[in-house]
Amino acid sequence: MNNNDDLGKLILRLTLGILILLHGINKVFNGVGGAEGMLASHGLPAFVAYGAYVGEVLAPILLILGIYARVGGVLVVINMLFAIFLAHSGQLGTITKTGGWALELQAFFLFTGLAIAFLGAGRYSIGGKTGKLN
Repeated sequence: MNNNDDLGKLILRLTLGILILLHGINKVFNGVGGAEGMLASHGLPAFVAYGAYVGEVLAPILLILGIYARVGGVLVVINMLFAIFLAHSGQLGTITKTGGWALELQAFFLFTGLAIAFLGAGRYSIGGKTGKLN
């Protein structure tokens, strides 16, 4: 593997980590009340909404730092599956006025998290070259 591969992994990790963390910061300041309501409407326990903090605060921090990045990627995937199921399932087959898929952002988050779960963090991370923590 060359440095360009590691640089690509860094770009993926930082892009996904920062973009998801912004959602998490919003939830830290405003709570998870909306998610609780959506869970309840689907017959799921409201406390599951607190998992959003894991998927949108903890996971992005892991990704940004490159420590347990594979775990962070999986947590983002799980978070996005919940988001799609709870808030966006009605948009699965929807195309926007501009020709894009209505779920393209959610799909980007989901599949980038999946890619990181398979690729790991790379050399430019706290786990570094050894790969033990990434």
